[in-house]
Amino acid sequence: MVCLGNICRSPLAEGILQQKASLAGLNWMIDSAGTGNYHIGQAPHTLSQKVAQQNQINISEQKARQFTKEDMLNFDRIYVMDSENYQAVKKMSGSFFNAAKTELLLNELYPHQNRAVPDPWYHEEPAYHEVFNLISEACDKIIQKYSSIS
Repeated sequence: MVCLGNICRSPLAEGILQQKASLAGLNWMIDSAGTGNYHIGQAPHTLSQKVAQQNQINISEQKARQFTKEDMLNFDRIYVMDSENYQAVKKMSGSFFNAAKTELLLNELYPHQNRAVPDPWYHEEPAYHEVFNLISEACDKIIQKYSSIS
């Protein structure tokens, strides 16, 4: 799960998908990263943590990290939150880039529409709930799509 700073959207996505995978009995390794290096080592945004906690998901132990080209090799799927981060992942991956395993997260809900998960960074708490719900719906689709092949 990849966004810009790895403190708002992608930590939520990591926590949500991890919870859903665990509840489905799937032994998936889920991680998140940012294309930027602005928040390396920091915990997720307080509102991301709050909204996750309200949904019985604890993301407080996560620490922001930057996406690396090796992530392209180490993970089966790379989900990005928007087109700008898709392009950043492509550039950062260099020759390791694999378009077949890289996708915008909301394409799971809205195929081929390349919709962005809105960045709640400059917004109030309701925006974090909206982002949580969008990501949760997309993660439901991921579980449905891939649980039979794990």
